[in-house]
Amino acid sequence: MSNYIHRAAQIFSRINQLAAISEQEAGITRTFGTDAFLQGSTLVSQWMQKAGLETRIDNIGNVRGILKSKIEGAKTFVVASHIDTVVNAGKFDGPLGVLMGLDLLEHLIATETNVPFNIELIAFSDEEGVRYHTTYLGSKVVVGSFDEALLSKTDKTGISLNAAIETMGGKSELLPADAIVAADWLGYYEIHIEQGPVLYENHIPVAIVTAIAGQKRVEITFTGMAGHAGTVPMDMRNDALVAASQFVLELEHFAIKNKEDLVATIGKLDVVNSASNVIPGKVICSLDLRSADELKLGLAYHAINQFCQAIADKRGIELNWNLIQETKPVTCDVDLSQSLEKAIGASNIKLVKLVSGAGHDAVPVSQVAPVSMLFVRCFKGISHNPLEDAELEDVAAAIEVSDKFIEELIKSTK
Repeated sequence: MSNYIHRAAQIFSRINQLAAISEQEAGITRTFGTDAFLQGSTLVSQWMQKAGLETRIDNIGNVRGILKSKIEGAKTFVVASHIDTVVNAGKFDGPLGVLMGLDLLEHLIATETNVPFNIELIAFSDEEGVRYHTTYLGSKVVVGSFDEALLSKTDKTGISLNAAIETMGGKSELLPADAIVAADWLGYYEIHIEQGPVLYENHIPVAIVTAIAGQKRVEITFTGMAGHAGTVPMDMRNDALVAASQFVLELEHFAIKNKEDLVATIGKLDVVNSASNVIPGKVICSLDLRSADELKLGLAYHAINQFCQAIADKRGIELNWNLIQETKPVTCDVDLSQSLEKAIGASNIKLVKLVSGAGHDAVPVSQVAPVSMLFVRCFKGISHNPLEDAELEDVAAAIEVSDKFIEELIKSTK
């Protein structure tokens, strides 16, 4: 175990170095294409090069290092996570998986292990989708599913995605060439903090992810009639904020009633032209709906849409319901998960299987390759928050499991 602790300490050192690079002095913020993001990418690229990997930064900004097999025409197994962050983030969400992957490859190189497949380590450039409100930009390029229509999408300052790519040194016309051809994929492995409390509460270091919840994101606009707060009678108002507020409470009631199957969140609420003496005339809010069951996700989506419309109709409010993103639930590969089970058993760790309610780059990758994921225990399940943390011993356990997982994969591929 002492060697695993030593390797975990090296990972923590790198995580702290990367966390020191931020758009803001307080907290950690590295959004796609910013100066801080580019500095972080350069640092990760340097670590990959020093490890002996063939390293490059592709046209969407993914940092990619490959350990090539000596076997001609070998397929590629990808180990990956992301290095972009939300605003005021923690330091483990994403970077832990990248830097554990780097440690894994450094170990294979140091032990002169002959691997019958290529292993490509990828630090994806944009999983969180903060700047352009489009998740998985990096991984979608790698799997060949990038939507070119997104190139004209602009951020809040008016800079297009195409312009951002050029600023980073990429060329949008070369994005298709950065994809790994579907036939060349062997599989995918992602290590990630749990972002939930199950492992923490049960004092278990790691868990197998069996599935990733599907997701629907909606932008909802309630349009009523702005008016003077002192002159319009209460029973003659078309108050958009009251309608939106009623929807928020109805949504919570619906989600609690169906808590075994889904979660629903209103994360943004924007009162347009707000003032203390003005009846709100327009409110824009977000809806984030998730479930691991595709059928129940669809049924819930339609039910929520119906009661939202009913609230608007009753209050004389115009409703604009705009579905801006959706992903189907993903089931992790049975064979890869069984190999992970063996690795966990060989490491004398209690077997736990979890469904991830968070989105991961494994979602788009699942379109072209079998995917697998390992969760690592994190402090109280806190994530997307500066309090996000993990323990050295848990990361050491995850290293041991990952080593044994790759060993098992090598045996089954020969």
